Amino acid sequence: MSDSDDATERAAKPAFRSGFVTLVGRPNVGKSTLMNQIVGQKVSIVSDRPQTTRTQVRGVRTTESTQLVFLDTPGVHRPRTLLGERTNRRALATLAEVDVVCHVVAANEGIGPGDEFVARLVQESGTASILVVNKVDAASPAGTARRLADASARLGDFAAYVPLSARTGEGVDALLSELEARLPPGPSYYPPGMVSDQPESTLAAELVREKLLAGAREELPHSIGVTGELLEAAAGEDPDVLRVKVIIRVERDSQKGIVIGKGGAVLRDAGTRARKELEALLGTRVYLETKVRVDKDWQRKATSLDRLGL
Repeated sequence: MSDSDDATERAAKPAFRSGFVTLVGRPNVGKSTLMNQIVGQKVSIVSDRPQTTRTQVRGVRTTESTQLVFLDTPGVHRPRTLLGERTNRRALATLAEVDVVCHVVAANEGIGPGDEFVARLVQESGTASILVVNKVDAASPAGTARRLADASARLGDFAAYVPLSARTGEGVDALLSELEARLPPGPSYYPPGMVSDQPESTLAAELVREKLLAGAREELPHSIGVTGELLEAAAGEDPDVLRVKVIIRVERDSQKGIVIGKGGAVLRDAGTRARKELEALLGTRVYLETKVRVDKDWQRKATSLDRLGL
């Protein structure tokens, strides 16, 4: 091939496009499920308990011509603790820093004050925004149509309106088309095949928290703070086994008993299920060590939140 032919081929090839997308909305509208569906595997834990996501989790979807970097943010809510204030700030800080904002609402629930509050901030950011009406699988077509009409009337103008089901994948391709059409030319920020920038220790900690949330009593979920750290293999131990120490923090001694369970059953079950899921996600054997500590009122103490990375 001549130099002129090579130059012609480069000129004909579309420029690679990339950018950042944030998923925002009130708690429990399915933002984490949507991101997991888009990237093709779990990168953000999922629970039916509000405010499950506490940190900014990045998921990456790469094709031959585009790369979308998604930021799954905590649900915006009326805060009752310093933790709540920080998670709100973390969610809203992304609005002006990304290329596209996806405001997620639920098709099976009415548009409420929380949706309107988020919408005002989205509009004020000036960033291109798409309204995502999630959970159409849990609503009738008429109900979804009403939600779209309500959202259009009450939440302001959006560049696009996309009904979908993050759980089944219905409508997700339409959202991806809308997002990719709005990407600027840019580099590949992450290598092909990479779907998240979460450290393995963080993913392990979050999976343990997810399993505990699934079985914990109502008073417990927001009192669980979980961190993870990688452990070095000791002499004689298999170096190919990923070793992670997970520390679960609660606010009261009574909560410690709930987390551990009778004879250690609750903690043992959560750790086993988290380990198996982590092994499936990473394709390697995992040794998971779990410890429970009491850190009184950690949600209200800046030093404790700093230690937890929150």
